[in-house]
Amino acid sequence: MTKASRSFQVFAKPAGPACNLGCDYCYYLKKEGLYPKGESFRLPEEILEKYIVQHIDASPDEVIRFSWHGGEPTVLGLDYFRKIVELQRKHRPAKRRIANGLQTNGILLDEEWCRFLATESFSVGLSLDGPQPVHDWHRLTKNRKPTFELTMRGYELLRRHGISCDLLCVVHAQNARTPAEVYRFFKQIGATYLSFLPLVEPQPDSPGGVSSDTVPAEAWGVFLCTIFDEWLSGDIGRIKVQIFEEATRTAFGQEHSLCLFRPTCGDVPVVEHNGDFYSCDHFVDAEHHLGNIRETPLAELLESPAQRAFGQSKLKTLPRDCQTCEVREMCHGECPKNRFLRTPHGEPGLNYLCPGYKRFFSHCRPFIEGVAEEWLRQTGGQQISPPSKASPKIYQPGRNDPCPCGSGLKYKKCCLGK
Repeated sequence: MTKASRSFQVFAKPAGPACNLGCDYCYYLKKEGLYPKGESFRLPEEILEKYIVQHIDASPDEVIRFSWHGGEPTVLGLDYFRKIVELQRKHRPAKRRIANGLQTNGILLDEEWCRFLATESFSVGLSLDGPQPVHDWHRLTKNRKPTFELTMRGYELLRRHGISCDLLCVVHAQNARTPAEVYRFFKQIGATYLSFLPLVEPQPDSPGGVSSDTVPAEAWGVFLCTIFDEWLSGDIGRIKVQIFEEATRTAFGQEHSLCLFRPTCGDVPVVEHNGDFYSCDHFVDAEHHLGNIRETPLAELLESPAQRAFGQSKLKTLPRDCQTCEVREMCHGECPKNRFLRTPHGEPGLNYLCPGYKRFFSHCRPFIEGVAEEWLRQTGGQQISPPSKASPKIYQPGRNDPCPCGSGLKYKKCCLGK
């Protein structure tokens, strides 16, 4: 039995790109073109079981984490997910735990779905772009009907059943104009965990150009800074914002948990509805199709030279301007999919969002440095060494230590388990 040499997260897509919505900015709906017309986008049970077995065998961690994505995975129906849990129980090794995450638009959720998700301790990511006008700007049904009310119904069901819910907000040219309004909406509806995902749509016929819906780079920075300031003024410990947590990790020599900000990537591949393995969710194309789990075990695909090279290329192609940037440790050039501009010195590989990220990371840095100083004070001057290239040192707080997010709470009462 071969295990992966490092932790990984597979975006499993049991329904492929199939979805009940037709969101304007969805990059994954187009993946239908990779498969024959009329393809049934449903992972057959025999391949599903093969995937679950291989994922369990490959995982080096005590907690084996599955992430179910799409398209929209709930189009497969609740019985399909009951089968997933049944197969996981069948193959789960003794003394190890399985955790499931589901990314959804929430439209198909009902009481029965939520009872199941609560009983089986699923964590749920729900796509919601803010108040109704900006949410309904892009997130529409296939016949161009708004979805805000349907999404909110799903959200309220999740809350009623006590299901851990991460709200995923795509930040585009429209909602980027009103960051305070967007954030206060999320506060109003009781959000406890927020992720903001910038929309970047390159235009193939215009090198370096982007669509009119793309969030402007500077506006992305202003958006994050505005929300950070409001969060800092009263929401620390009450609302967790993914990018704020990622930035704070650097104060303690911790690895980024989000692939976007790691020096290398390749640890979040895709397994499609027929077992096809792709290097990354944003690189599901012929060039990055590395095999199929029906012929090659998942662990071998994860450890393959091609997947390793894909991950290392992020670091190897980092422009010199980025290598000497004062906020490099927070960013590391972000996602390769957004690195399509040239630096002021003419070198390729500059991230389109660079001005926004530099603005935000520079803005939040004093807070992060203050958190680190307070940590040292509370722990009696304990030194926290940054990771070195040769021997990474990852600081792991104790359960009763102050939480590194800066909330003032103990780690066990705050970010432990996130």
